[in-house]
This record gives sequence, structure tokens and C-alpha cells, in this order.
Amino acid sequence: MRIVPAAAGLAVGLVLAACAGCVSPGDVVRGTSPALPPTSGAFDYQLGAAYGAPGELDVVVRDAAADPLEGAYNVCYVNGFQTQPGTLPAWERHHPEALLRADDGAPVVDPDWPDEAVLDPSTPAQREEIVAVVAPLIDGCAEAGFDAVEIDNLDTFLRFDRVDRAGALALARAYADRAHTAGLAIAQKNAAELGAVGRDEVGFDLAVVEECAAFEECGAYRAVYGAHVLQVEYDGGRSFDELCATPGRAPLTVLRDRLLVGPAAEGYVRLQCPTT
Repeated sequence: MRIVPAAAGLAVGLVLAACAGCVSPGDVVRGTSPALPPTSGAFDYQLGAAYGAPGELDVVVRDAAADPLEGAYNVCYVNGFQTQPGTLPAWERHHPEALLRADDGAPVVDPDWPDEAVLDPSTPAQREEIVAVVAPLIDGCAEAGFDAVEIDNLDTFLRFDRVDRAGALALARAYADRAHTAGLAIAQKNAAELGAVGRDEVGFDLAVVEECAAFEECGAYRAVYGAHVLQVEYDGGRSFDELCATPGRAPLTVLRDRLLVGPAAEGYVRLQCPTT
């Protein structure tokens, strides 16, 4: 399941925006393991537009090309299993073997996001090609001052039969190792079907999930990551009160508009459930 639009502005691992440093909230305990986010306070999911003043939020997810927010626990969004819009020609030139191919040899594109081609992590050589592009983005998140990274489209192995599950998990482990080496926590993005495998075999520290209430799968994430689940729902058929009353929802749950626009834009929605 992938709902949000691809974040704009990520180059193919070649150029990263310079970002200001961030200060983690006082209740984040740092040690030998990566710091995990607080489980109370103000939370927002800001992939479409970054906004807010220092101190307004306790936890925020932003695109890797955005600055982290001072005073918050910042999670950095990186697309690790599909290409970013506009970058397919570069992948074809420099890493053609890393692209998932159809029978006719054409790259397989995500039908919901036709600007994104699916990556193929099936073999060690293919994973090496992919990591060569994505790992510098993870390093850039750490250098910019983010606290954690979420790697989007982990669930391609569930959505595309040609994507090898074992290869996808091996690629996820490579991302987890790179994040931990850089001092970042790493979040499992969606794919409730993994259960404890994401934590125990891949090395994910927390989860960032979309519409787990709508799909009745919040409990699957909570069973693995406890309170360290950042839940994003999108404005839809159910009322906000019904959403917040969903059994097993995460302590930090926010309702956002599907395009994740900023407060000044038409259609902006941000409502946060009371911390549980």
C-alpha cells in the first residue's frame, strides 16, 4: 500500500540539499542504539511541503531534500525501492540492470505512480547497483541532522510478482545497516505482512505506516514496534472521531490530505488524534 505522492527534489544520489541541524526533544534518550522518537507530542507528515516554526512539532517526517525542523525528532523520507520522478533516464544510463523489466524488456512502472519505475533487488549485483544510488541519500539525511530515515516502497515485493521477496529484504537490510552506521534509526514503511521479520531480520527500529486503520492492520505494527509507530491516515469516508477511536491505533496518529500540501494551499488537512 502506497498512498502519498513521490516527494520531489531527490536527485539520483548525486546532489543533496544542504540542511540545517536539528535538536532532538528532551525525552529522546540517546545511547549506543539509534534514538527512537518520542511517543507523545505534536506529529506531522510533511512530504508535499515543509512548514512550521522551530519548537512547533515533536516528531516530523520530511523529504530528504528538505531541512529538518529544529527542536523536533526528524524522520527523513527516501524512496528506496522505486525511482524518483524524472530520474529513469539516469537509471537507464548508469544502472540499467537495477530496473525491473517486463517481458518486452521495458522498465516496469508503478501504475499508480507512472513517473516511478520499480527497482529489481533480486541479485547481489542488482542490490549493489541500487545501494550505490540510495545509500548516499541516507548518508545525506544523517549529515543534514535527521534522526531517522523511512525507506518507501518496501512493499514492491507484495505488489509486483517479479520482485523477489528475499532480495527485497536483503536490500532493506543493506539500508538498515547503512542507516545504523550513520547513526540513524530506520523505519519500516508499510508492509504489515512482514510481522516481526522487519524488526528481527531486517533491523527496522520503528514503523511509519499509511492507512493502517483503513486496512485494519494497525495491531500488526503495534505488536512488533509497540508505541513506536507513526501513523498517517488520509481524509476519507470515516469521521475523525471514528479514526481516533480505532482499536490499536498508534499514540502518534495524524490525519492528512492525500497531496500533503502546506497550510496555505487549498485542500490542506492536518488533524492529530489525542495521544494515547
